[in-house]
Amino acid sequence: MDFLTNQNILLYLAAYLIAGIPFGYLLAKQFAGVDIKEAGSGNIGATNVLRVVKEKDPKLAKKLGAITLFLDAIKGALVILVAMMLDAPESVLWTLAVLAVVGHCFSAFLFFEGGKGVATGFGVLLIMMPIPALIAIVVWLIAAKGLKISSLSSLIGLVAFIIASYLIYPEVPGIGSHAPIWIIAFIIFYKHIPNIVRLFKKEEGKV
Repeated sequence: MDFLTNQNILLYLAAYLIAGIPFGYLLAKQFAGVDIKEAGSGNIGATNVLRVVKEKDPKLAKKLGAITLFLDAIKGALVILVAMMLDAPESVLWTLAVLAVVGHCFSAFLFFEGGKGVATGFGVLLIMMPIPALIAIVVWLIAAKGLKISSLSSLIGLVAFIIASYLIYPEVPGIGSHAPIWIIAFIIFYKHIPNIVRLFKKEEGKV
């Protein structure tokens, strides 16, 4: 029974389950009547919501895409903020960050399928390392505006975060290791493998 009342365990479960809520899928289904898992790239993130819903209603697509982006970013961060209020140690906070990305990418509500992890990843990293995350977001936005390829822009932003994190935090406060960052980066990279293949084949779509 101690397992069910342990604060850290409850936080870990909350991080995984809340981050696993497929907001993009639910919003597109409810307000546009489309199943984004069966259309476009099949991804549940904001980019595919925008791409698929745009075919029916461009204005609605922008709204749903923006809401999806916000909810996917905030859902992982919320549990970390609660944990901070409970004075959880840095090791627990970083574990929550990793579990939030895992929850989004391998959602229990979608038979362990999910999104690419970019919005959720940047959401938790913005809480854990604000300055590197802001640098990465600026790089991401510039790349997106210039390239208009969501996947490539996201990966460029991720690389920018990793570089900035090492420059600003040679040793991560509280844990002394960049391991959680590399785990998050690996998951996001892994989920982007199909996109990377399409990029090399010059078949990746623009937004």
